[in-house]
Amino acid sequence: MLGDPMALPALVTLVVIALWASARLPEYVVALLFFTAVMVLQLAPAAVTFSGFASSAFWLVLSGFVLGSAIRSTGLADRLANRLLPHLAGSWPRLVGGVVAISYALAFVMPSNMGRITLLMPIVMALAERAGLAEGSRGRIGLALAVGFGTFQLSASILPANVPNLVMSGAAESAYGSHFAYLSYLLLHAPVLGVAKGALLTLCICGLFRARPQPVAAEAAQTPLSAAEWRLIALLGATVLLWMTDSWHGIAPAWIGLAAACFCLLPRIGFLNGEQFAAGVNVRTCIYVAGILGLTALVSHSGLGDRLGGALLAMMPDLHGKPFAAFGSLVGITALLNFVVTANGVPALFTPLAQALSAGSGLPLLTVLMTQVIGYATPLLPYQASPIVVAMGMGKVPAREGLKLCLLLAALSFALLVPLDYLWFRLLGWIP
Repeated sequence: MLGDPMALPALVTLVVIALWASARLPEYVVALLFFTAVMVLQLAPAAVTFSGFASSAFWLVLSGFVLGSAIRSTGLADRLANRLLPHLAGSWPRLVGGVVAISYALAFVMPSNMGRITLLMPIVMALAERAGLAEGSRGRIGLALAVGFGTFQLSASILPANVPNLVMSGAAESAYGSHFAYLSYLLLHAPVLGVAKGALLTLCICGLFRARPQPVAAEAAQTPLSAAEWRLIALLGATVLLWMTDSWHGIAPAWIGLAAACFCLLPRIGFLNGEQFAAGVNVRTCIYVAGILGLTALVSHSGLGDRLGGALLAMMPDLHGKPFAAFGSLVGITALLNFVVTANGVPALFTPLAQALSAGSGLPLLTVLMTQVIGYATPLLPYQASPIVVAMGMGKVPAREGLKLCLLLAALSFALLVPLDYLWFRLLGWIP
């Protein structure tokens, strides 16, 4: 064991995951300890260890905090909240369900998880304030989690709206020449992973974070938009349009967001000064996200991910003639991989194994490829999905509260939605 070159990377990975899962230390401290351990023990080059800081996800997170601060500082968040609140604040379930529905609907027109969280979170936090849900209250925490979980988990049912989906479709095309059509993918996943899971998420939040929002009457008239609000609306409109058309112009959403963030910080024409920038950017969350991405890079660089995939494949029994057991086993394998490579890395590791998993399970190759969506869309711990981490940071959600919702929703999803998904797959002919 001591002579195994993967022993130390495996130990570091397990300790980091355990610390993040238990929340015994602040998440950013664990990330810094991870960077230190990898460099001191020389487990990977600096380019691998700190690759999270060079990734587009890190810069999209940072620019998201800047845009969110601008939306709040100009008063645009309060204005939008005033328009939405009279329609949603009639009851707590209606308010939570409305936020979840908006998070899901926005995924159809905006491909970036981080971008959607950037736009929604300041509006939803302003909405919570107007509904009498003070900072740190159970209701405010629940609404922040509705944005994070609704944005990441439900968007997995829409092919271009989620980074793991794009990794999976790209890997499947490279490895097997498989192409997924937008509508057939939507039909397969939206009824269960979109609509049913959205309803389940609403019920979980209403149960865990009970609150009584104050009823708010619609305002008869509002003050005219300020010049700063008009400039910000124009900037957000251009940003969203560029995000929606990234496949046409080829500029990644992260760099579009970074350009928008730079505009927000410019003197005179921007919206934030140095003090507002320092207050609005949650550095601890940025470091946490970089740590998550660095951990995934270490697992890949050390070969630990390939060894884990091979071990899972070797342990898989012959499941021919047992389609439900095979279906559940494949979802379970994806959930286990989520612990070490997180959601963005699961498709890159699972997809090359799909042919062998198809032979061992007796399920068609395309069906095997589609089962991984259920697994990576259902994280057991918040760190497995960086958009959820970012939403928790923007909404100032304690780690333990996010962990509770994550575990409850995952347990109910595996118990209720996986069998429902199996029946839906079978009804559509994906399982013979």
